[in-house]
Amino acid sequence: MKIEIVFQLLAVALAGVTIYFLFTGNRDGGFISAVLACVAFFLNVRFQAKARNKIREAEREAALASEPSDPQ
Repeated sequence: MKIEIVFQLLAVALAGVTIYFLFTGNRDGGFISAVLACVAFFLNVRFQAKARNKIREAEREAALASEPSDPQ
């Protein structure tokens, strides 16, 4: 959970840096910071999805463990 917040803050900060660079006319710096902001955003999404999948897997395993087995 904490790493997700770090990547969110990093993405927002880099977006702000991108705006600054583009405002001052530094297109190379703006491009690089925009790419890094996108990378931080998608890493945030990846960690959120990974956490949700881990929760779903634990719920599925708990549900399978609580089911009575069929003696066939």
